Amino acid sequence: MLKKMSLKTVLLSSFVALTAASQAYAFEPARSADCIAPASPGGGWDFTCRSVGKVLVDQGYIKGNVQTINMGGAGGGVAFAHTVSKRDTDENLIVAASTATTTRLAQGQYPGMSTDQVRWVGTLGADYGVIAVAKDSKYTTLTQMMNALKKDPSAVKFAGGSASGGWDHLKVLMTAKEAHVGNLPKIRYLAYGGGSEALVQVVGGHVDAFTGDISEIRGFMQSGDIRVLAVLSEKRLPAPFDTIPTAMEQGISSVAPNWRGFYVPGKASKASYDWWVNTLDELYKTPEWKKVMEKNGLMPFHKSGEDLTKFVNEQTLNIKLLSKDIGLMK
Repeated sequence: MLKKMSLKTVLLSSFVALTAASQAYAFEPARSADCIAPASPGGGWDFTCRSVGKVLVDQGYIKGNVQTINMGGAGGGVAFAHTVSKRDTDENLIVAASTATTTRLAQGQYPGMSTDQVRWVGTLGADYGVIAVAKDSKYTTLTQMMNALKKDPSAVKFAGGSASGGWDHLKVLMTAKEAHVGNLPKIRYLAYGGGSEALVQVVGGHVDAFTGDISEIRGFMQSGDIRVLAVLSEKRLPAPFDTIPTAMEQGISSVAPNWRGFYVPGKASKASYDWWVNTLDELYKTPEWKKVMEKNGLMPFHKSGEDLTKFVNEQTLNIKLLSKDIGLMK
């Protein structure tokens, strides 16, 4: 009798384990998914949603379509708050994120919000920062621009797609600090709804310089409307961006990678979260995504799941310390 009971127990335990395993992998995405880009069309977050959405559909991960929803405001804060308060259990929602997201969280610019209210899925490359001017600008090198700021920190008016104090703004301050510019808080920065809007202001002659990312400037480079003074990377990027000098080449040790990735609602099921993590891991390895990276100047940078969560928390702390160091926070 004891042996029969033991066998029954073993069989029952096996059944429970198999059932749990099947439930863990039972998640199937809906025919369509939403991707929130926390800015206006044309910027980095918009690029992230649209390019990843296309590959998700083309590779058959999503059977229908991935709709990009532009939700600008507060440097990503409106989208973050919307996700946390309105769609916290939505299994078919991803939200574009980047270093700009962790910057605003680090600075407390999403009131009442923190990194642990969402779940961090994965990164799909790094988009390096650039500083650019209109084609007819008097500035032809980054060194020349930094020298002007040394004489008068308000001499150059910058435009970017992140909020004041956000990542685009921070890139200018970091670069100026490395160039030994004094009185950093006096450097002028205007925030726009996305990188595209900021670039239009520069091309139109309303603002002196653009601070953003390499993926945002490709079209403006091709049209000849802008001159890129520097890319904030360790070394020159591959073609077609290999003609752009780095800040380091010009004697300014400023490096500013902007990772591109996603988070999902914090209370969505574990099964759906695991599906998104595994799917983006696979997508990152596809030849189609490699082509997207090459075309848009994205450099290899991939973290996912627990590794990304740990990285986000560490980066948030580091940016908080940096923001205090250069006078953006007390």
